Amino acid sequence: MTDTNYIDRIFAGDCREQLRELPDASVDLIVTSPPYADQRKDTYGGIHPDRYVDWFLPISAELMRVLKPTGSFVLNIKERVVDGERHTYVLELIIALRKQGWRWTEEYMWHKKNCYPGKWPNRFRDAWERCLHFTMQKDFSMYQEAVMVPMGDWRNSRLRNLSETDKTRDNSRVESGFGKKVANWVGREYAYPTNVLHLATECGNRNHSATFPIDLPEWFINLFTKPGDVVLDPFMGSGTTAVAARHLGRHFTGIEIEPSYIAIAHERLKSVQQAPLPLEAAPIEVAPKHVPDSGEIYGRPKDDRRRTRKARA
Repeated sequence: MTDTNYIDRIFAGDCREQLRELPDASVDLIVTSPPYADQRKDTYGGIHPDRYVDWFLPISAELMRVLKPTGSFVLNIKERVVDGERHTYVLELIIALRKQGWRWTEEYMWHKKNCYPGKWPNRFRDAWERCLHFTMQKDFSMYQEAVMVPMGDWRNSRLRNLSETDKTRDNSRVESGFGKKVANWVGREYAYPTNVLHLATECGNRNHSATFPIDLPEWFINLFTKPGDVVLDPFMGSGTTAVAARHLGRHFTGIEIEPSYIAIAHERLKSVQQAPLPLEAAPIEVAPKHVPDSGEIYGRPKDDRRRTRKARA
């Protein structure tokens, strides 16, 4: 494959095969939500929780190869309940990925503001999912100013009359090592967000069994890429990550096993209000390939403001 003909394309087939078609160090960000263990069986066949780590590690090895050294990998995933308790496959996967060479840099929480009500005998309804952030090195691309949030009306009264304590660094009374200097926020309109994302779920499911809201990939695309960068989703589904990337002026690469979802993704991409791209985008196309049966695959029994994040050791 040439250096650029993977850009703005959706590849049809198993990502374990299709990822081999991508050049080394060719993408800036990976955002994806793979099938959860034993979930979406009608769509993807399901992967048993006990086999999930072994199934995923060959995929993550290829993701490591195609990701640039300063890139990020964001994995949206959630433990399922097995025999009345949470299975540990997500925790086991985190440990296995670290052994593979990934750095578990951060964990973001997606709070589902509009989750469905329900009642279970031993737990409450699920209202959040993990968004695990992995990198390959301490220094990685991160554009924190791109996701800043309004300070809020509280600043009008709180910052009007500062005490002497507010004007100096006030260390925590519990000797945690943390501290704050309130005066630093005088005159500021925006603040850095937390690692909890309060986003509604996708109510119109785009004819896909597990669509996440476009705001989710958009937030990470803004945080970890600049216009013109390449965003990969190896489990593209109905194209939400690709739509988000195009809308924000980034390139995309997608892989999807289900042909009907690829068709939906193309229809969605046609209606995207595209931001200007620094590089001319290639025509959106599908790279045809043999598409095996789902059970065969999954098994049954920014610009000059670019900054490099200096992560703490």
